[in-house]
Amino acid sequence: MRKISVLALSALLTACAVGPDYKAPPAIEVGAQYKASHQDWVQISEDSLGKEDWWLRFKDDTLNRLMQELNQSNFQLAEALATYEAALASVRSSRAGLFPNLGTSADYTRSGGDNQNGVSNTYQATGSLSWEVDLWGKVRRQVEASKNAAQASEADVANLRLSLQAQLAKAYFSLRMTDEQIALLNRIVASYEKAVQVNQNRYDQGVAARADVVSAMAQLENARAQAINIQSTRQQYESTIAVLLGKAPSQVTIPQDAFVMTIPSIPTVLPASLLWHRADIYSAERAVAKANEEIGVAQAAWFPSLNLGVNGGLSQNTLANWLSAPLSFWSLGPALALTIFDGGARSAAVASSTAQYQGKVAAYRQTVLNALKEVEDNMTLLNTLNRQHTVQQRALAAARESLKITRNQYQAGLVNYLSVTQVENTAYNTEISALQLMNQRLNAAVDLIMAFGGGWQVPTTQTQ
Repeated sequence: MRKISVLALSALLTACAVGPDYKAPPAIEVGAQYKASHQDWVQISEDSLGKEDWWLRFKDDTLNRLMQELNQSNFQLAEALATYEAALASVRSSRAGLFPNLGTSADYTRSGGDNQNGVSNTYQATGSLSWEVDLWGKVRRQVEASKNAAQASEADVANLRLSLQAQLAKAYFSLRMTDEQIALLNRIVASYEKAVQVNQNRYDQGVAARADVVSAMAQLENARAQAINIQSTRQQYESTIAVLLGKAPSQVTIPQDAFVMTIPSIPTVLPASLLWHRADIYSAERAVAKANEEIGVAQAAWFPSLNLGVNGGLSQNTLANWLSAPLSFWSLGPALALTIFDGGARSAAVASSTAQYQGKVAAYRQTVLNALKEVEDNMTLLNTLNRQHTVQQRALAAARESLKITRNQYQAGLVNYLSVTQVENTAYNTEISALQLMNQRLNAAVDLIMAFGGGWQVPTTQTQ
């Protein structure tokens, strides 16, 4: 046993890990700033969006409550977390290969025949200890590959969580903007009902044409149809939110409420820092690291394996002697195995691992480019929508004033009712466009926060 211990210690001291040591994938030129940046954007090198609570910037209590429910109850997220737990278990399974295997067995045999000896009993117990020494680092490479896969899985969970949170936020904002449109349509219907009554009275008095009454009624019914149709749109948003919360649509009801829009200020993450602020980029980089370790696993198959084994046991023909007998048999010794010819299987395995590594590098670089594109596109979109909002507000103010003037002119008999209907349609369409633009700005703000990584940061804890 002393010789075995010395041999094992010597093997460990001289062990090495074959295969390439991991180096980060070749850098991509990301630039010093974004193309869409201008003086209104404040760039930072550290994340200030907050960890996972980025939605707090929108200052909406209902949204905060819904986000907490999503984080606890969403089934897609639960599935991803289970996958991550399985990845952690795989790490522990790989690490088990670094330790010896200890086994034992016991059996009883009763045999007989036609000879003079008659029936005989055999009681036997055996124990074994075996250990494949990790001379070439195959097991260590497997452990590191499993760790990298677990870290990638952890980032995948974070990326999915951000995606689900963004879906919830945009569905919620769309629902609130639908509420605003419902409230607007209710005001329009009330205004048109009044217009129908006024025109009917004027017609009855002989100071208005029948065409004015019919025109007012057409406007009213069209507005009522729109008010009915938009209710189904609201129901769809509510159902989407329910599914994201892990509930049946019938279990979720969000009361209609007034909504005050808050577009948060969004400090930009510098292009170089973006690489560590997005979970998908980190996951892709960990996939590269895993593929690198798997090259070493494949290359280790070219080298011989060393297995240290110890076996021993007791064997007697009576149970009493078996319980009191000394060690009856034992064996120990190292075993060295090497595959001489395999028809090119090992070469193919190394070539396959190398090709997969190169593919993961390409996928990582593409993920970085996609991330930069998302940031640029969403910054440009939000810039455009903000400028459009300024112009839209001027158009809205002008439309409201024009409607007020035209109604006064109609009451004074200066214009006919057709002029009023045309101005009313313009004014109300402008109101609806303003609400739709507001929704676009909110969604663009969410998308930009997601493009910056949503506040996610590379985990500092080591995978266990």
